[in-house]
Amino acid sequence: MTGISIGTARHIDLIRFRLGREMKNLEKEGLKVSLKESSAGRFNFVSCQIMPGGGQREDIQAIFRHHIARSLSDLILGQWQQLLLKDMIRENYYYFNEEERQNIFKYALGHLGYGKSGQKGGYQRLFKKKIMDKILDFLRQNNQIIVEGFIRFRLKDYMEELEQAVERAVDDFLMEREYQEFIQLLKYFVEIQESRVELVHVLRLPGGAFRLLDDQKQVLRVDYLENLFIDLTDGEINYEDMLISTLITLAPKHIVIHNADSGQKNTVMETIYLVFWGRVRECTGCPLCQKK
Repeated sequence: MTGISIGTARHIDLIRFRLGREMKNLEKEGLKVSLKESSAGRFNFVSCQIMPGGGQREDIQAIFRHHIARSLSDLILGQWQQLLLKDMIRENYYYFNEEERQNIFKYALGHLGYGKSGQKGGYQRLFKKKIMDKILDFLRQNNQIIVEGFIRFRLKDYMEELEQAVERAVDDFLMEREYQEFIQLLKYFVEIQESRVELVHVLRLPGGAFRLLDDQKQVLRVDYLENLFIDLTDGEINYEDMLISTLITLAPKHIVIHNADSGQKNTVMETIYLVFWGRVRECTGCPLCQKK
């Protein structure tokens, strides 16, 4: 009998289940395969063996190894990848609490090509091909593979990718936390500020500029905004900073956004919705929206 033994210190049940499913696929191709379990120290093993009479084709070993490699690459990119990420975050960023570490974990998955729905993207498919190729190379010379050791010593490039994803995830998390703290500060300013106007129309213009109109839909001109504009336009004009600062100074009771669907919502628009929560609405279409 020809066999391959897979060992692990964790999740032997997942390996058993995944290999069992893969071996059924082999049986559909006319190959008889058996699975046996054993243990040695802290490692558990599942041995996959081709039974006598399981097939006469010359490429039987290549087919057998391919199915084993496919199973292991799926497991590494599934359960083991998540365990590795969580281990890295817990060991290197222990000063974050559990909820913060969970958020960092989600950011890391995003950097590794997972969408919001958890679906794998092209980046993960590329990972799988590389890992599968390395497993196949290893199995051509060895009939036993221990998952943790293989990952540590044979997938160093992959481990570096995971570490970089975690580092970027931490940066993302810190930036998001700073942004949320900034939003809370702006909301506080708006809450304690007395409203200077009842209504402001925000008209989005090409090139990133904005036009502010009063409740009569006339260009908003207020004397106490002049110094603010001078400060904000001292150097390169940042229309987004100017818009946010102006709206906070005015603290309007109501804000209407025109041309809200002209492209994706950018950061400044999201900021307006968050800071002026409950005061903002989008215009569904009016003559103003077509005047830009």
